[in-house]
Amino acid sequence: MPDLKVQHILTLANLLSKGARHNFVSITTSSLGKSIKKSQQAASKHLLELENEGFIERKIVGRKVAVKITPKGYTEIVKLCSILKISLESVSSAIRLKGTLISGMGEGAYYMSRKGYTKQFKSKIGYVPYPGTLNVKLTKEFTEAKRQLEGINGILINGFSDGKRTYGWVKCLHAKINNFIDGELIVLERTHHDESVIELISESFIRKKAKLSDGSKVSITIPLNSD
Repeated sequence: MPDLKVQHILTLANLLSKGARHNFVSITTSSLGKSIKKSQQAASKHLLELENEGFIERKIVGRKVAVKITPKGYTEIVKLCSILKISLESVSSAIRLKGTLISGMGEGAYYMSRKGYTKQFKSKIGYVPYPGTLNVKLTKEFTEAKRQLEGINGILINGFSDGKRTYGWVKCLHAKINNFIDGELIVLERTHHDESVIELISESFIRKKAKLSDGSKVSITIPLNSD
C-alpha cells in the first residue's frame, strides 16, 4: 500500500477543509491549483494520482470534478497530524502549570529555614529563600501535566540530620511565577500534600509581591533547560 506523498499533502488538506471528508465537493482544477499555489495541470495530476492510490474518489460533473476523501485518505491525514503533534510537543521549551493559591500547614517556614537547607540553597541556587512556601493546587489538567517534571533533574538539595531528626532531599526546578517572579518549584522527598499541590519558594515574599490571597489564580512556567 503506497504512503501519502509529500506533494499530495497540501492537496488532500485543502480538500479536507472544503468538507470532502463526508461528502463529494465540487471543485475545478484551476481553483484547486490557485489554492495550493500550483498550476492547473499540476492540480489535475495530483487528483489523478490521489485517486489511483485510493486516497480520494472522483466524479466528473460537467466541467467540474466532485471529490470525496476515502477512509484511507483520511487515515493518512490523521497519521500525519499525530506525528506533527508529537514532534511539536517534544520541542516545547517549557512546562506550564496553573492552579489556585491555598494555605499550607505552616510547616514550610520551619523546614526551609533549617541551616542544613539554607546553606545549600545559598550555594546551589544563589539565595536563601523567604521563609515558607507558596502552595498552589493544580486543576486536574495540570496535575497530569505535572508528571512531566519527573524527567527533569533540577538542582538537588541533599537531605541531612541535625542529630535529633533527619530531613529529606529537596529538588529545585527554576520557575517563573505569574510571568514576573523568579523562584523554584520544589519537589520534596517527604510531603503531606497530594499530587495536585505544588510548592514554590523565592527570595521574595511571593504572596506580597504578586498581591495574592487564597483562591488567587497562579501560573508557573518551568524552562526545560533549567536543570
